[in-house]
Amino acid sequence: MVYLKTDEEIELMREANQLVGKTQGELAKHIAPGVSTLQLDQIAEEFIRDHGATPAFLGYGGFPNSICASVNDVVVHGIPSAKQILKEGDIISVDIGTTLNGFTGDSAYTFCVGEVSPEVKELLKATKESLYIGIKAAVEGARIGDIGHAVQTYCEAKGYSVVRELVGHGIGRSMHEEPEVPNYGRRGYGPLLRNGMCICIEPMINMGRRNVIIEKDGWTVRTRDNKYSAHFEHCIVIRPDGPQILSSFQFLEEVLGDNAI
Repeated sequence: MVYLKTDEEIELMREANQLVGKTQGELAKHIAPGVSTLQLDQIAEEFIRDHGATPAFLGYGGFPNSICASVNDVVVHGIPSAKQILKEGDIISVDIGTTLNGFTGDSAYTFCVGEVSPEVKELLKATKESLYIGIKAAVEGARIGDIGHAVQTYCEAKGYSVVRELVGHGIGRSMHEEPEVPNYGRRGYGPLLRNGMCICIEPMINMGRRNVIIEKDGWTVRTRDNKYSAHFEHCIVIRPDGPQILSSFQFLEEVLGDNAI
């Protein structure tokens, strides 16, 4: 069942999502060669708790940490580790969730670690662009398939592939609500987009083939061909005058400046 949010609930959703954006901004100060993904996790958890919220990922389905830190060929759900040290040329998708005043925020951004190759940077740019193309398609009266079709056609036209096994989702009091929001699809198909629907659109785009594998830890999703993957995510709400983005990249972009994707 799709749960439509009231105006008051949407504002609470916005607060939770803005905190996610601020946490991403805090991590942007620390993402650099020589830093471990566990250090980033600890910084994020402390920041979230200091702002009166709890990490939504911690313990969710048994997940052991507060952020997902997915490096290079890891698509999503990378588990932070003291042994995983970032190095020059890496990319890292940082997916963060917060619970604040009973509502959940969720957003992801793929950062460059130092200087990355032009080929990899183009993957990140295309994935981020596809996120906003998907959001543009999320208008009241359209269908979920319109979002996925927009993302898929844009990315595949550039020679990239779209992960099928993992999708975006509805969000509210729970991290994952109906409907599912695939990054592929057909125009005019799927659930109707209605005023008050809050959904997360999150393209997961591979440089190589779309096939993925799940590691033995039960969480880490990696590209089968070990080529890089990028991941960007916004939480939005469907409104009569068009989609509104509840999350934000503003805070991390202020830190990164010209180095932002």
